[in-house]
Amino acid sequence: MALGRGRRLEAVNYWPGFVDALSTMLLVIIFLLSVFMLSQFFLSREVTGKDTALARLNRQIEELTSLLAMERTQKNADDSKITQLNATLENAKKEQQNLQGAALAGGAGAEAAADKASAAFNALDAQKQITSRALAQVDILNQQISALRRQLAAIQDALDASQSSDRESQTKIADLGQRLNVALAQKVQELSRYRSDFFGRLRQILGTRPDIRVVGDRFVFESSVLFESGKADLSNAGKQSLASLATAVLDLEREIPPDIPWILRIDGHTDAKAITSGPFKSNWDLSSARAIAVVQFLVSKGVEPRFLAAAGFGEFQPIDNGTDDDALARNRRIELKLTER
Repeated sequence: MALGRGRRLEAVNYWPGFVDALSTMLLVIIFLLSVFMLSQFFLSREVTGKDTALARLNRQIEELTSLLAMERTQKNADDSKITQLNATLENAKKEQQNLQGAALAGGAGAEAAADKASAAFNALDAQKQITSRALAQVDILNQQISALRRQLAAIQDALDASQSSDRESQTKIADLGQRLNVALAQKVQELSRYRSDFFGRLRQILGTRPDIRVVGDRFVFESSVLFESGKADLSNAGKQSLASLATAVLDLEREIPPDIPWILRIDGHTDAKAITSGPFKSNWDLSSARAIAVVQFLVSKGVEPRFLAAAGFGEFQPIDNGTDDDALARNRRIELKLTER
């Protein structure tokens, strides 16, 4: 149902446009945070792997250090035994010298002393062999510990380089974020300027009709301007209004630079009355069909389809929560929004 003539134009509400700009900036910030979280994840995984290798090498060093301590303890015990055997050997030599003089008188005793001395010499040789093997093992352990220490130094250097790379990556991400914010702000400002020019041109073309108005960053046509009640076919009067709109959009295509990703979104809305008959099953269907009809008409007038989009919102985005006829008429509308693609 059409609104009565002569009503005062609605006040311009710029809040939705500001909200759209903030939403776009929020998406960019979320994207940068995602990139930062991914880089942190991969860096943490790499550092964790290096920490694991470092811990494994530390355990090996502890085991080798323990073995070295055991070998040194064994060496000390061997040295003590060698000292004891040397003392025994000296005593045996003395006994041998004492018994040499009494060899004629006591042949059996001298033989026993000689046997004892020979046994001492054999034990000493065996102990020397054991000590030599222990020293060789100690040398091998020392070489292994030196190699492990070199590996630990290399891993520490790699960790330092990784941390330095992480700091550089964070600096680059922060710089990228600043540049993206600046570029985004510039594009938003440029598109806002073109949007203002476009809406100003539409006001001149369509005049000061009460059923066509600007609400924030949207140009709003009441459905009665374009469609008959319950239908999605453009009326003759609606085609005349949209023909002027198509001319303005074609001018816009030529003016906006190619590096600005823009789109003219056509949004269909209905009132809250449920559909009980006719070709449409729901308000969703009716609002979508009307938005598509407007898009198709603009395309037929030469507007590039890639600059157009159609969306149906049914009754779920009212601009007036009242239930009287005027409120329902305000909610039955077609909105045009020039926005980022």
